[in-house]
Amino acid sequence: MDTGHILVVDDQKEICEVVQEYLSGEGYKVSVAHDGSGMRRVMGQAEIDLVILDLMLPGEDGLTLARSLRETSDVGIIILTGRGETVDRIIGLEMGADDYLPKPFHLRELLARVKSVLRRVSARTGADKPKQRTKAKFAGWNLDLATRELVSPKGEEVRLTTGEFDLLAAFVNNANQVLSRDRLLDLARNREAGPFDRTIDVQVGRLRRKLEEDPERPSIIKTVRGTGYIFTPQVEVE
Repeated sequence: MDTGHILVVDDQKEICEVVQEYLSGEGYKVSVAHDGSGMRRVMGQAEIDLVILDLMLPGEDGLTLARSLRETSDVGIIILTGRGETVDRIIGLEMGADDYLPKPFHLRELLARVKSVLRRVSARTGADKPKQRTKAKFAGWNLDLATRELVSPKGEEVRLTTGEFDLLAAFVNNANQVLSRDRLLDLARNREAGPFDRTIDVQVGRLRRKLEEDPERPSIIKTVRGTGYIFTPQVEVE
């Protein structure tokens, strides 16, 4: 059973207690915090694998904390959002969150999201290294699928979030194929898309800003109108 350490950050103590009890029963170690200072205190004392982060917090809000986490850590991040917080949800993903879950939520769905994100986080340690390919070159870029390192044509290392790497790996392993958003979500995040899920569009936008010379006129990840996306470069595999 997975023994990852999860930190729940929410100012609603009842939610923290319910989530802690449920995830603990599933074999996870769970800590809780109710604001940004509490989050930092816990993270300074323990090795955290995943943060479940509410957006509406006293003091520093969840978006600020998500950005801070991503600037200093590759920890997995799932943001909790209110039913009407679509814009904040998208911004959270743009800031590097790996997934989101709207409130109110079912505990079983939370567990599924937790498992999915932790699988991707654990891949950085070598537990789930991609087996199809180890190193890939495309359009002057070098991607190491084992170490999760991306090097630009100028020889500069470009940092990727967990979500960005997983999506890029999905593209590289399926180059020159038209992939729907649902298919990409399944390949990169191992879950189905909801009716208003813009996760893939957000992540594609972020990847384009890192890969493309002109993100507004992409040549590497192209949009196929009405269908999805296609990764156009020729991929060389080592």
